[in-house]
Amino acid sequence: MREEILANIENSKQLEKLYQDNSTIFKKEFSLLYPEIKEKPIANFWNERLNYTNQEISWGSKNELTFVIIASLLAGIIAKFPLLFNIPEESFYQRNVSFIVFPLLTIYFSWKTKLLPKKLLIISIVTLLALIFINLLPNNNSDTLKLACIHLPLFLWTILGFAFVGGKLSNDQKRIDFLKFNGDFLILTGLLLISGGLLTGLSIGLFELLGFKIETFYTEYVIVFGLAAAPLLSTFITQSNPQLINRVSPVIAKLFCPLVLITLVAYLVAVIFSGKDLYNDRDFLMLFNAMLIGVMAIIFFSIAETSKTKSSQTEFIFLFLLSFVTIIVNGIALSAILFRIFELGGITPNRLAVLGGNLLIFTNLLLVTFNLFKVIKKKCEIEEVEKTISKYLTVYSIWTMIVIFVFPFIFGFK
Repeated sequence: MREEILANIENSKQLEKLYQDNSTIFKKEFSLLYPEIKEKPIANFWNERLNYTNQEISWGSKNELTFVIIASLLAGIIAKFPLLFNIPEESFYQRNVSFIVFPLLTIYFSWKTKLLPKKLLIISIVTLLALIFINLLPNNNSDTLKLACIHLPLFLWTILGFAFVGGKLSNDQKRIDFLKFNGDFLILTGLLLISGGLLTGLSIGLFELLGFKIETFYTEYVIVFGLAAAPLLSTFITQSNPQLINRVSPVIAKLFCPLVLITLVAYLVAVIFSGKDLYNDRDFLMLFNAMLIGVMAIIFFSIAETSKTKSSQTEFIFLFLLSFVTIIVNGIALSAILFRIFELGGITPNRLAVLGGNLLIFTNLLLVTFNLFKVIKKKCEIEEVEKTISKYLTVYSIWTMIVIFVFPFIFGFK
């Protein structure tokens, strides 16, 4: 991209084409190149264009804001289905909690990206089939049912990603943008929930001073509708005001990467001296795997953020070390899973699901770590790491579908 920008610095039409083809890489390369070409008027124009940020809060178009309000109310109504239709709450939420928000977010991005009707029809059919399938599974509290319910949000997340990239699955940069959106989304949703928690405490306390007990009403309606609306509202804000979160996300990524590395190393040392038996303690192994998935998510988010800013060699080294230590953690988890399979009763749905997921993560981390090492040695760019991550998302999606739709039949719905 750098060479193309230089070669076409006097060609406004070609520069615009390069920007439209890959705006993220164009902005990054142009920023690095700008000190060399700042004497040229067109370079100054592009510098102002790429670095301009609107300081005011935008509430999007009228249609977009209307959609978010209606979708938020609809999400709250779906969340109240057990009360409205006398459905057992535990069964409903176990199977359908993902359908409260994900389909609405998918519709939002399908509209934003002007998804083709054919692709929109595919999304609708797949989502409907998933809804029917999960609700037709036998209500026997089986392991395959639990696994299907746990993996269903990941499957719907995949469909959301398809809508986010506009159905362009081959576009690696759009996939990375989707991962970055998820990081921004979690940050802003967390802030909204914290603010909502403060408002809840304040509201209940103020009404209690007047002698009104509103806890039940507030919990059953305001909190339920608020929780359902939070993901939609945070998505709307991140899409309408990228300048707000774009200043926070890189800081969080750069701050958390070394902190997580230190914490992870300290945790591994603590595991050794704690006396915890990872090979026989099932609950501890599950928490260990949950921690592994969380650390992997931080690595991927940090890489997505690093690619959008000018990053130092030190940041790449921290990312490499974090990935390397995470591989060690994953290796320990894999050995514990294999021990439980061969020594404690063979294959079960849970063990096979965890084994498959850990093998995928282990392979992905090996590839990411290898490419990060090449980045440190200046043998490749960070974009190569991005491609490794983006292409592997398809593998995770396929495994998720196998666990949801194939495992129940393989294990006889047990």
